[in-house]
Amino acid sequence: MRYTQFGNTGKKVSALGFGAMRLPTRQDGDKKVVDEDLAIPLMRHAFDMGVNYVDTAPGYCGRTSEAAVGKAIKGYQDKVYISTKNGIKNTCPDDFMIRLESSLTELDVDYIDFYHLWGIKQEPFKMWQGLDDGPYHAIIRAKEQGLIKHISFSYHDKPENFKYIVDSGIFDSVLIQYNMIDRSNEDNLAYAKEKGLGVVVMGPVGGGRLDAPSEFIKGMLQQKPASSAEMALRFVLANPNVDIALSGMSEMAHVNENAKIAATTGNLSDAEIAHVKAMMDENAKLAQLYCTACDYCKPCPINIDIPYIFGLMNNHRVYGLTEHSKYAYKQIIDRVYASIGPDASHCTGCGACETKCPQDIPIIEQLRETHATLA
Repeated sequence: MRYTQFGNTGKKVSALGFGAMRLPTRQDGDKKVVDEDLAIPLMRHAFDMGVNYVDTAPGYCGRTSEAAVGKAIKGYQDKVYISTKNGIKNTCPDDFMIRLESSLTELDVDYIDFYHLWGIKQEPFKMWQGLDDGPYHAIIRAKEQGLIKHISFSYHDKPENFKYIVDSGIFDSVLIQYNMIDRSNEDNLAYAKEKGLGVVVMGPVGGGRLDAPSEFIKGMLQQKPASSAEMALRFVLANPNVDIALSGMSEMAHVNENAKIAATTGNLSDAEIAHVKAMMDENAKLAQLYCTACDYCKPCPINIDIPYIFGLMNNHRVYGLTEHSKYAYKQIIDRVYASIGPDASHCTGCGACETKCPQDIPIIEQLRETHATLA
């Protein structure tokens, strides 16, 4: 396993981090919970392979991930750093502390190594700073009390709002999205590193998209990687501004494969990185010939999420991620995520979307084509 200095924290962290959002689960009544008989040996195997950073959150795996992580680290407390998060629901500092104390209890620890303000955005963050007391002040007090060692944040806001939060000066590390397809935060990785923050990347395989077979992605290098997932992970780890690539692993095979990749020195040469970026940029331009996800076509009268569905089609025809696109489209058909709305076959042909599309895309026709291809 390769290790690196984690910003200005004084800690050395493994290139691969364990994301405890996709631990093995079992059915318990009407909900899924962590199957600890499988999950605890899985995490400990990763620790034995050299992984020393594990990330969880109160809501993961039916609210049972933190407890499983807490049990897994018994005997590894001096070797493994714990990261969890506070899902801020209001500005009350007492409520913030209740959630922190709940995580300490679930994890069965006296302190948390890296505690995140979860998914913060610029405007709420500014408001918290302006309060006489609130989440901003509560997390600083928690650090002063020794309940947390380092203040962190996870980021899902627009790329251009990132620097304001970093410049507040209270954060030691950040958890941020970055992968071959989504490089919108590339400059932010460099800025965080420049400011002395430890940088953890979530979604290095694009939330599973890049885990699906793709000859296009595998063929980017002369010496082909074994899988699209390997190519994606190597790309992220080759960025000098990335300290940890966080991977959600649910099987021993995932741990073994990812640990092997993370242990490889010289993941990609500068020339290879430039080549991959050029190919992805060229294909991103091709994707924009179809749909740029500007959202002008929304709302659909029957709530079809046209940009999301066209995004799946783009991943199929531009990046060769056909298997994942079909899997994700079936979830729409099965209404797994009701917020996305119905599948493309429900289009009534009313034409409301086409009158608003700045690219004059024949949306009705392409929705039919998408359904025929992915259903």
